[in-house]
Amino acid sequence: MTVQGKLEVTIKINELPAIASTDKNGWISFHIDCGDRLFSATVKPKVFKKLQDAQANYPQWVAAIAGKLGNPTDQGFVLDEPNIQVFEKKPKEVAAV
Repeated sequence: MTVQGKLEVTIKINELPAIASTDKNGWISFHIDCGDRLFSATVKPKVFKKLQDAQANYPQWVAAIAGKLGNPTDQGFVLDEPNIQVFEKKPKEVAAV
């Protein structure tokens, strides 16, 4: 017998996608290069704005983009139902000796 599971992927980025396109419904699509795989994600403008706000407001930041592993493409996969969480990255303090 097998146990049912759900495959989810989390991708971390620290820069705003340079190339993003908007479809007729206003949703924004972009690609994430993960070495030998290219992931495609499509999100609502409100979700993409989290990345734009991080770029504008934080000197350093990291975003976690999580979603279901979708259909394969020629170069990678589609990330289904992606969600984005952004965190400000604070520089580490040097310990005084």
